[in-house]
Amino acid sequence: MHTHDTGVLVTAAAGGDEVAWRALVERFSGLVWSVARGCGLGAADAEEVFQTTWLRLAEHVGRITSPAQVGAWLATTARNESFKAARAGRRVAPTSDLDVLAPEVDDRSPERALLESEDAALDMERARQVWQAFQELPGRCRELLRVLIASPRPSYAEIAAMFDMAVGSIGPTRARCLGRLRQLLAERGVDGHPA
Repeated sequence: MHTHDTGVLVTAAAGGDEVAWRALVERFSGLVWSVARGCGLGAADAEEVFQTTWLRLAEHVGRITSPAQVGAWLATTARNESFKAARAGRRVAPTSDLDVLAPEVDDRSPERALLESEDAALDMERARQVWQAFQELPGRCRELLRVLIASPRPSYAEIAAMFDMAVGSIGPTRARCLGRLRQLLAERGVDGHPA
């Protein structure tokens, strides 16, 4: 078996080949994890999405229509599972009684507190405008940029498989997407760099 050919690995895994399955998990684990974390999930929710994504592949591996594109299938599944987890994850965060009964005392001067709150408000407004501009980018740009800032970031080979693009085109595509984001921010009068 050629371990470099993803399609061959998927077909072999569908036939019950444990070595092929392990090779797929090794090859695409970083990608799946990065997509989950890139969607803003905490570690526990991302771990759940990671496991669910691999379970979905195990359930459907024999029905994958384009075995060579399993990276894109995994990324899409991880993203969908992440969105489900995010919607379900609007949970109440537990606090101790001490957090509620003895809140932290603010020992700043009123002037300093006012200045810091104004700075925070400006930062929040800038973040809101950046987010709005980001939302106006084409879907592929948004997805690529999310994956590229995920931690841990998948390899360029994994990203190429996910987006069905050549490894050499990832950098230029990223540059075009960031250029478009800067342009959208400039149209709003927002500096493209943090203060």
